[in-house]
Amino acid sequence: MSATFGGRTGRQGKLSQWLRGRRRPEAGDDGGREALLLAAAGAGLPLAPAAHPAPGYRCSCDRVGCPTPARHPVSFAWQTQSTTDRGQIERWARHQPQANFITATGMLHDVLDVPLEAGREALDRLLGSGVEVGPVAESDDGRMLFFTLTRGTPEDEDEWWPCELDCRPETMDEHPGLRWHCRGSYVLVPPARLPGDDQRVRWVRGPEHQLPDPLSLLEILTDACARHAGERGDHADSAWPPRH
Repeated sequence: MSATFGGRTGRQGKLSQWLRGRRRPEAGDDGGREALLLAAAGAGLPLAPAAHPAPGYRCSCDRVGCPTPARHPVSFAWQTQSTTDRGQIERWARHQPQANFITATGMLHDVLDVPLEAGREALDRLLGSGVEVGPVAESDDGRMLFFTLTRGTPEDEDEWWPCELDCRPETMDEHPGLRWHCRGSYVLVPPARLPGDDQRVRWVRGPEHQLPDPLSLLEILTDACARHAGERGDHADSAWPPRH
């Protein structure tokens, strides 16, 4: 894993303390799986157990032909189950040593989920421009995840900002370009394993980085996605906002 923890802020100092107090990684421990999960929870990302890969590119769940193998929660109550409680996450991690974990979006954070090549281009541009970029994860299934502050939940639902980029687990195939995971959605949190030979989700920038405003990243991300779609000749997904 490429995440490094600790730093200047109080929250970063707490993350460093948690990690120093954890056991040393063992063989097959995904580079300190429990420590990485606790660090994510300590940064405010609510977690819940998820399925994991099974032999033959299958999912550990009992659903025949699972459409999202190893990428979904194990409980239908994942939204209420998701937590940042250290003790609960330790119990889950130790009693379910093969489980992946999801983080529920739309509570503290959202996730802007883009094609990997577009994400790498955008990340270089964002860092080069001095934009504050928060945690970023990379998935071997070809996606990059930018973790941001959530848009919030206004008291008056009429004030909710509708966004065509909103993505829910059941509609992800409809968003091959930029996906905006907010209320009612989730993503895998590193470290996670995917079906296939050594396919994983890993941190590029760990959760010690402060969550940014999503709008500060959106223009460069959408521009990179448009460029990526144009290179593939997929003009239907190249523009944002979508044309109607």
